[in-house]
Amino acid sequence: MSEIRLMKGNEATAEASIRAGCDAYFGYPITPQSEIIEYLSDQGRKRGMIVMQVESEVAAINMIYGAAGAGARAMTTSSSPGISLMQEGISYIACAELPCLLMNVNRGGPGLGTIQPSQGDYFQSVKGGGHGDYHLIVLAPASVQEMADFVYLGFDLADKYRNPVLLLTDGALGQMMEKVIFPDYDPKAHKLPKPWATVGKNSNRPPNVITSLHLHSDEMEKINLRLQEKYRKIEANEVRYELMNTEGADVVMIAYGLTARICQRVIELGMQSGLNVGLMRPITLYPYPYEILAKLSEQVNGFFVVEMNAGQMVEDVRLGVNGKVPVGFYGRMGGVIPTAEEILHSLQLFMKSIAVKEKV
Repeated sequence: MSEIRLMKGNEATAEASIRAGCDAYFGYPITPQSEIIEYLSDQGRKRGMIVMQVESEVAAINMIYGAAGAGARAMTTSSSPGISLMQEGISYIACAELPCLLMNVNRGGPGLGTIQPSQGDYFQSVKGGGHGDYHLIVLAPASVQEMADFVYLGFDLADKYRNPVLLLTDGALGQMMEKVIFPDYDPKAHKLPKPWATVGKNSNRPPNVITSLHLHSDEMEKINLRLQEKYRKIEANEVRYELMNTEGADVVMIAYGLTARICQRVIELGMQSGLNVGLMRPITLYPYPYEILAKLSEQVNGFFVVEMNAGQMVEDVRLGVNGKVPVGFYGRMGGVIPTAEEILHSLQLFMKSIAVKEKV
């Protein structure tokens, strides 16, 4: 039976990972995600999960590499600087085509920055933060419920495509408390066979070798071509987004995660001011919902992107819009969370500016 709990986002993530059949968690504490490893050190170990606080984030991602290679459902979590340290290992894992789940509880940067929430890691997450041509599947929760739900989805997508999955959230969602419903989920029914795993010698098959080192360029190109073919399948089948009040809207806001929640309030305030605005919330940041942007471009006068950074996702919005209508932007940085009122004010200025251009 499903169960209802009141939990922090970080705790909900940890609880969901246990219920999703995560076999092994390796991590290192960093604010604002430390509750995850604290929760798992208690509940995870009691319920059969291997949980290790290791000496560094570099060690954590390489242990994930080993556990995933052995066929385990493996997971690590960190926050911005820690994820940066993991990039080399993430690139290795992507090339080796190993399924695993990663979570970045984003904090303000660059540098050590602040422990306050941010969305400054978008480029790192969706453009390949490490070396080479690869993609993570990137999911962006906007509630504590989704922080739990996307753990199940993330593990399932990772196994389906033999690809690392990243949950990109932030310090506010990680720390806030909300009601969470944990559904019935049987890990045994969802775990796929992994005949490629390094589980020991078997006389009935050739040895399994997992590596990202391929010294011959022709061989390396073949692997890259196989990866690109997989990414095209992901882009065709796994795009997820949410629309709100877009039918007949003059301008559609684009926001993910925490800022999408704030933009829902902006819609309400806009209606009170006589504005007809909608919202498109990307749920998958990779693959990005370019097609819906192209369709909306035929219906609206402009898009207005809201992010907690200097302007990162806005570049993907511009790609999807392809110059058909104007794209505005409003961002706050360094851990500052924008208010609905300041977003509305900037949105009104943008709408006035495109109205003037239309008249000209």
